[in-house]
Amino acid sequence: MTPLDPLPGPPPKPQDTPRRRDFGHLGTPPEGDFRFVALDVETACGDAGSICQIGLACVLPDNGIRTFSMLVNPGTRFDPFNIRLHGIGPGHVADAPGFPQALALLLPLLRAHPLIQHSNFDRLAIQAACRAHGIEPPALRWSDSVAIARRAWPELKGNGGHGLANLKWVLRLDFHHHDAGEDARAAALVVLHAETRLALPFEQLTAARPTSRTRAARPVPVADPEGPLAGAVVVFTGTLGLPRDRAAEMAARVGMEVAQGVTERTTHLVVGPDPATALQSTKLRKAEQLRAAGYPIRIIDESVFRALVDPRPE
Repeated sequence: MTPLDPLPGPPPKPQDTPRRRDFGHLGTPPEGDFRFVALDVETACGDAGSICQIGLACVLPDNGIRTFSMLVNPGTRFDPFNIRLHGIGPGHVADAPGFPQALALLLPLLRAHPLIQHSNFDRLAIQAACRAHGIEPPALRWSDSVAIARRAWPELKGNGGHGLANLKWVLRLDFHHHDAGEDARAAALVVLHAETRLALPFEQLTAARPTSRTRAARPVPVADPEGPLAGAVVVFTGTLGLPRDRAAEMAARVGMEVAQGVTERTTHLVVGPDPATALQSTKLRKAEQLRAAGYPIRIIDESVFRALVDPRPE
């Protein structure tokens, strides 16, 4: 130990926990009639029900937005990956209400308005937290701003995608990612931009779209049971240099099962080369959480994947 090294000591107490940035969100749920409410949650660990922050963005009739944010004590562990992601740790939530109290506070507002989430994660997290606390999940009116963005900006498919990171750049949105109040506001702004882009009101954007014809899903290639990687399960995320169909065929040829979502069975996650898109990938986030929980998932880029499935020298 040098004279400049800090002396060892006990872990920081809750009062010593660094303050999180104040984004100016309201401290109590907004009151009034709103066009819709966007909701976002942050979680403490790989358990979807470990909600540690809830953010709301309530859109007024004139399209003004009131944001609200509250910390929630999840009553469970915090994984280092999640703390790095959103900056919330055990000390921040030591005196925060638990999920049942938070839900009781917010439920009148949530039941009274249509809700927006960016991807399906937030709805699933609310349901998981309800089940963990023995609460019947409430019937709420959910719509997905990812689906709305795909409709408004179809050209982004394969060109950065419709995650908040890419939409932040494309739409010039100003928000701080992985703060629940800020992400909720970003989801609300995506919807408002889509209304302008498509000249359609919220009610039409969120209505079920009739389909004149059903496009047959492309069959997933069957893994070769005799392949050298038989038993492996691979998932792709982000934009690859290879067409996805070709990548799936290459994986199946060496025995890898190709799956759509990351689960405990996943052995390999192949991440596209765009760092901004990759950082916002729900699949990557889930894989990191599972790895932190001890699951042996390899997170690799496309070049490593190519070498894995076709190791012949160039």
